[in-house]
Amino acid sequence: MKKFLFVLTILILPVLLFAQEKEINPLYTLPKVSSDGKESVTTQAVSKGDSNKPILATESGIYRVINSKTIYPLWTDGKAKQILRIEKPQAQNKAVEVFYFVTSKGILFSKDLKTFESKNEGLPVLTIKKYDGKNTTFEKQVADIKDISFNPEKPEQMVCATKDKVYISENGGETWTYFSAPKSGSSGLKAVAVATIHSKKNDGTEVTEDYVFCSHSTYGFYYGKVSAKTLTNITSGLAGTDPNVGSDEVSDILPILCRGEDGNVYTEIFLAQTFIPRIYRLDFKQKKCICVYKGKEPADTIDGLYLADSSIVYMSPKNICAYNISAGGEAKQVEKFNSLKRISELSPSPVFAAWIPSGDSGYSNGIVLNELWMINSDTVSSQFADKISNQKSLYIPAYQASLPNGIEKFKKIILDNKLNSLVIDMKDDYGLLRYESKDPLVMKKAKTSQYALDIDKFISEFKKDDIYLIARIVAFKDRNLSKYANGKYAVWNKNTNRPWIGTRGYETDDEGNKYMTYYDENWVDPYCPEVWEYDVAIAKELIARGFDEIQFDYIRFPTDGTNLSSAQYKWQSPGMDKESALISFLSYARENINAPIGIDIYGANGWYRTAARTGQDVETLAEFVDVICPMFYPSHFENKFLNYEPYEERPYRIYYYGTYRNTIIARNKVVVRPWIQTFFLNVPYDRQYYDKAYVRKEMFGVRDSVDRGYMHWNNAGNYSKLSPDPADAKYDGKAYEAKPEFRKPAIGAKDKSKGSHSSLLENEAKSRIPLWDSVFNLYNENL
Repeated sequence: MKKFLFVLTILILPVLLFAQEKEINPLYTLPKVSSDGKESVTTQAVSKGDSNKPILATESGIYRVINSKTIYPLWTDGKAKQILRIEKPQAQNKAVEVFYFVTSKGILFSKDLKTFESKNEGLPVLTIKKYDGKNTTFEKQVADIKDISFNPEKPEQMVCATKDKVYISENGGETWTYFSAPKSGSSGLKAVAVATIHSKKNDGTEVTEDYVFCSHSTYGFYYGKVSAKTLTNITSGLAGTDPNVGSDEVSDILPILCRGEDGNVYTEIFLAQTFIPRIYRLDFKQKKCICVYKGKEPADTIDGLYLADSSIVYMSPKNICAYNISAGGEAKQVEKFNSLKRISELSPSPVFAAWIPSGDSGYSNGIVLNELWMINSDTVSSQFADKISNQKSLYIPAYQASLPNGIEKFKKIILDNKLNSLVIDMKDDYGLLRYESKDPLVMKKAKTSQYALDIDKFISEFKKDDIYLIARIVAFKDRNLSKYANGKYAVWNKNTNRPWIGTRGYETDDEGNKYMTYYDENWVDPYCPEVWEYDVAIAKELIARGFDEIQFDYIRFPTDGTNLSSAQYKWQSPGMDKESALISFLSYARENINAPIGIDIYGANGWYRTAARTGQDVETLAEFVDVICPMFYPSHFENKFLNYEPYEERPYRIYYYGTYRNTIIARNKVVVRPWIQTFFLNVPYDRQYYDKAYVRKEMFGVRDSVDRGYMHWNNAGNYSKLSPDPADAKYDGKAYEAKPEFRKPAIGAKDKSKGSHSSLLENEAKSRIPLWDSVFNLYNENL
């Protein structure tokens, strides 16, 4: 998610140009800067440690690249996802090179790449509950850091962001203090930066002020004075995917030091967007973002901005590009792309960032590549990637499958429509089992539906046709378990001292009497380890009996009810919140289920980088699961959402952009397999457009976006509007995004010669990892 600014002067910055599809037109002119060959803003002699060789930040730690086949571990106590390199001024006109790493242990600092110090004082801590079946323990971990940056004029001044708060340090990360937030308690922060802005009053008096900049997925782009600790929104100039909604997420913010003709130093702010290919310069005086580069793809990503010579280097799907600030025009692939890609593929685990020294970068100085996972955006990093990809599923109502001709009916629908998998409830929305369990723990607490399947026959019949079986388990919405042992596991109503049920509000009967109505939902406590144990025991049994994958639905907190404020979680431990509850549950599930795990999420939680209301933070949950299934149902979005000409293409657009966005947010750690709306809902858009073509457009949207599978949902099992999987068929709709000149799929086509990341790593590790033990000496100064 970052830049890793390089503090240097842009000596010549003439007219910046805006790349249009057919011609290049001048967009704006930067203030004139010196062209007389003056030295860089930083003229110190830089003392470098062991950074003369590439450094990789990976899923399994931090590594130094030794040669074209070998890497050496520097730190392996967790995962590392971001690198920040700073040249800190020292005495006698010298500077020293230091590194900061964003890791699963928080922020690490190193000045020699041999010792690593934690720099987490003042940052928030999550409490994670651990359960081994008998005992409950707790682990403290630093909240996930979304981004980190420093002030190029004041390297000791730094900022970082968690999901919902911005923190600032004035002493190089030794201590952090809370700065502000776009909206208190609202997750969705993506990027953060800090810079000194030089401006002049009307009377010519120069004003120098430090400012923090940040971006939020749903609330936009912000700035605020360090001295004031408040944030103000900037909306002018930023583009959006949906013209009816407004600007889209800013992916990264890059302060760049410049020197004017008068020799004075000043800072320019550049920024990019996550889901549409735009680079902007911030006109700070006008508080307006001015587009300097526009890519041609409708769905694309520009992230990980870094200044190299006079170019902004950035990551995009399957590419590392550079946009020349001085020359403008088109962005181009960096000259050393192939060698950089080879370096990124040396790791035995997914790579998220790299420091590339000047000798390997192709630039006069080294570069930092963050969001480096995008270079392999065609590859899913799950250990089950080969198994879970390209599953095209049909939801089967369990009660219909239990009928005499149920199995044959749905098998025919699957095969006739060129599908290859199914989803069926094994624990339904009321907590009833749809099979006869043999597990003692499950049998003690469960209630079995009268429509239970002969599960062994069901599995056997579908396996005859190699149909992939997904067991849906409704996790925390469970009427049966909420009533067990006098509500031992229920979400509690602190006002009535009874199990909590969401209230809809009052209605009036025929006699004029008011009465309270309730949602048909009963919830169990997501903080409770015994609830986790019960759900996971069901999952383990189903895998043992022949299912291929587990899908947890309602893995969230209740969201509906005028009495939500009275909901109490008796199993909540001090220091835990919704996010840590879901992390704790999924961590327990991951440790105990040796099979693919999927989760269903709201469409909004897949569209935006937010855990609003539900606790479903895709970035976080992707660490523990293999499949994420967003419900991008057009009927569930506001009627105006992506609703523009040609209006009939709205279903295509929603699934095209939604699947891409969710995959980018999850950083390709999971397969995004969306639920297709194969049902009618009585809303204005569906009343006008729902038909067979509507459903087909949704399928094409998924295919043209990421193409890793989908699932059809119809709660009643009515698939009269279903069409066969489109495979490679030409799309005959009018959607702009479907034009043949655009990249298909949008995330990047898979290299046919390349296997999954898991299989690649397995083969590479055989020849590489043994070298660590046989060749390396920890005290060898040449490493």
